[in-house]
Amino acid sequence: MKYPVELTPDDNDTILVTFPDIPEAVTFGEDEAEALANAVDALETVFSAYITDRRDIPNPIHLEGRKTVSLSLLGSLKVAVYRAMRERGWRKADLARAMGLNPRQIDRLLDLRHASTVAQLDQALAVCGKRAEVKTRELEHALDQ
Repeated sequence: MKYPVELTPDDNDTILVTFPDIPEAVTFGEDEAEALANAVDALETVFSAYITDRRDIPNPIHLEGRKTVSLSLLGSLKVAVYRAMRERGWRKADLARAMGLNPRQIDRLLDLRHASTVAQLDQALAVCGKRAEVKTRELEHALDQ
């Protein structure tokens, strides 16, 4: 889940970060590395709001050789669970029943700031008829390029 970003020098000697695919996500940094690190936080913040508002989380579409940022592994898994739920027409209560959990546990499971376990997320995907696969690749930079 790599989302393209636009980096623009701002008038106060910072770098403004915007997302062509996620207009609500805007942040900045003192330099490019800080701006890109802050971009991940901005993306997770907006996606958390989307989940709260029961909105679809869009796939990235405007890559075209731009710099990108990715959610953390846990963040990506949580978004995958949320998308799988929506694909089935389920709400949090439906997932809670299918997993035999309390609805509060589902709130935490989908909270991008909460440290859920991979096992819990894998179970949630399974009850939604999905499974996660992990792919590794060489790092081009400390953050995605």
